[in-house]
Amino acid sequence: MVRHIVMFKLSGAPGERLEVATRFKEALLALPENIDVLRSMEVGINQNQAEEWDVVLTAVVPTMADVAVYANHPAHVAAASLLAGHKEARGCVDYEF
Repeated sequence: MVRHIVMFKLSGAPGERLEVATRFKEALLALPENIDVLRSMEVGINQNQAEEWDVVLTAVVPTMADVAVYANHPAHVAAASLLAGHKEARGCVDYEF
């Protein structure tokens, strides 16, 4: 299995970032129903204002090749498009466990 962890830093005023993060979280949590290789999805919105990152997601897929299947799936592409114009930075780690 592969754990795919991604953090996003969003741009904009705090209220705007929270609104974008909330819509993004809702879209991501719907993905396991639509993407066969996606075993689980967990999404958190940062509540610690002393930190810089806004959203973290943890997805689990069977293989490294399935990370690409997930990333290129139309449902994932649509969810990711919710960050258009708001994504300041992205960090990712994929590892087998």
